[in-house]
Amino acid sequence: MFITRKAEFSASHVCANPAWSLEENRKVYGPDANPNGHGHNYVLEVTVEGEPDPVTGMVFDLRELKQILNQEVVEPMDHRFLNREVPPFDRVIPTTENIAVEIRRRLEPRLRGKTAKLRNVRLYETADLYVDIGDE
Repeated sequence: MFITRKAEFSASHVCANPAWSLEENRKVYGPDANPNGHGHNYVLEVTVEGEPDPVTGMVFDLRELKQILNQEVVEPMDHRFLNREVPPFDRVIPTTENIAVEIRRRLEPRLRGKTAKLRNVRLYETADLYVDIGDE
């Protein structure tokens, strides 16, 4: 059985390779390479998998999952300029793909050893663009 919790955060970023010229970055990243940055209202969906506990009937305590998402993702990333304020994005280009990878990296240890396992991280950058990272 799968259960999904949603969280939202707003953040700004610049997608640019520091080894490239502004022209090269604009060719690859388009307007996302603007050195002043731009922002998104990200929507995160985290899915865990497991069997319902016979006593509680829950796959996972969703209050605990919400707390983990707030501590690991929302609090450190909300209303931040990712490139300047949130490691590892001072050295990793904060594409939607890389942000989703970092979110999974932050969540995995917090869910390890629990009754449910982390199944999927889905990060929406816009309503029509998202990244999925399934279990490995």
